[in-house]
Amino acid sequence: MTSLPEGAVDSKLPDSSSSASNQAESNSNSSTSFLFSSIFTSPFSIFESNPNLFSTEKKDTKPRTNEWTKTIKRIMTGGAMRRIQERILGTGRIDTLSPSSETWLLGVCYKVAAEESSSSSTGDDADNTFSAFVEDFSSRIWITYRKGFEAMGEARYTSDVNWGCMIRSSQMLVAQALIFHYLGRSWRKPAEKPYNQNYIKILHQFGDSESHAFSIHNLVRAGKEYGLAAGSWLGPYAMCRAWETLARENNVGESEAEKRKESLPFVIYVVSGDGDGERGGAPVLCRDVASRLSSEFSKRGATWAPMLLLVPLVLGLDKVNPRYLPLLKETFMFPQSLGILGGKPGASTYIVGVQDEKALYLDPHEVQPAVDIESDNLEADTSSYHCSTVRHIPLDQIDPSLAIGFYCRDKDDFHDLCSRSSELGEKANGAPLFTVTDSLGASSSNRFDDAFNLEQYSEYSGHAGEDEWQLL
Repeated sequence: MTSLPEGAVDSKLPDSSSSASNQAESNSNSSTSFLFSSIFTSPFSIFESNPNLFSTEKKDTKPRTNEWTKTIKRIMTGGAMRRIQERILGTGRIDTLSPSSETWLLGVCYKVAAEESSSSSTGDDADNTFSAFVEDFSSRIWITYRKGFEAMGEARYTSDVNWGCMIRSSQMLVAQALIFHYLGRSWRKPAEKPYNQNYIKILHQFGDSESHAFSIHNLVRAGKEYGLAAGSWLGPYAMCRAWETLARENNVGESEAEKRKESLPFVIYVVSGDGDGERGGAPVLCRDVASRLSSEFSKRGATWAPMLLLVPLVLGLDKVNPRYLPLLKETFMFPQSLGILGGKPGASTYIVGVQDEKALYLDPHEVQPAVDIESDNLEADTSSYHCSTVRHIPLDQIDPSLAIGFYCRDKDDFHDLCSRSSELGEKANGAPLFTVTDSLGASSSNRFDDAFNLEQYSEYSGHAGEDEWQLL
């Protein structure tokens, strides 16, 4: 699996035992050395799980017995390989977030420059400092490649390195939805233990074995009919459908659901269009469909169920059509925003924010040992589920095959999303990301008036069970 050309801002947040007063000093002292090391972390993490593998500091290491691994590592870290990577992937720029531009992170806006983070702030100003942004970013759930987990598939995989990045990206998105549902958008990871029990339970559900509700094992099984298998790559559309299937399986009735695994506390609505979303039909967000799904989910009399909406899109052939970029950016301003499953072709990431023309993301391509957090262990080490390194790529370089996520807590929240989406569609000059309608019968006139030929697009994406991620 290739890594992404990227810029990185190393926020170097202290762990829960560190004092807040050391934060600014850590930022300035370690930023430069980390930035250089972070560019090449992902491609080589297959050889070693240590996230500081290419740190500028010297570390004592035990002699390697595997000379082959040693040789390959030397080749991969050589200047020639780096030049090849730059030619293929593009040069990774080392720069920082703009001090004068708005930064949007899952519906929250941050405006204050990094330099002001060390100054004393009160009230609303304190909520907009750079440190507040970093605290928010590093509180998002980060899920990456793991090694040493319960064997899966006919090949008995014990790691998802080089094939599981889309699954990991989707786990991050759903994990944020669970955080928003149980703890609220304003929740931040606390500096001290014991942790909130809902937080620990959420992490427990993403453990890497069949006994964990939303594990990679169960997602692979649920996505089998969409071509998902251990060791294979897949696209955003198939990933959305895998989650829909898993949610349906786990919500089959109290006795069976209890016997198997916990179910999601919200309904999943995969917003698609003609041809069930695979052949270029305009995605249509239908109020009647949402109401029906909510009613079916709420078997105990609730008037409206919380809802996770997933909108798989293909916004071009080789790259995103530029007309869609302003629309994608604006979705991060919605209070319901859960970000985007996207990245470079063959290298999925979880995009959580934007600044100017940059997409800010959490990268799943770091290899970490598998962990099993018990649901009642409020003192658990959760550091492997959080990342304080803010990475970014140009928004116009993301793969056109992607999926947008939204979380609506109640009916009013859903209608607010519909209203915002309709207003966004009015700005689209005939090419909205998706349309909103009251019923499916009214959606026949809502079509993409896209810049590319739909017949060509249908040819491109119509290979049996394949999509851009698999073709590339």
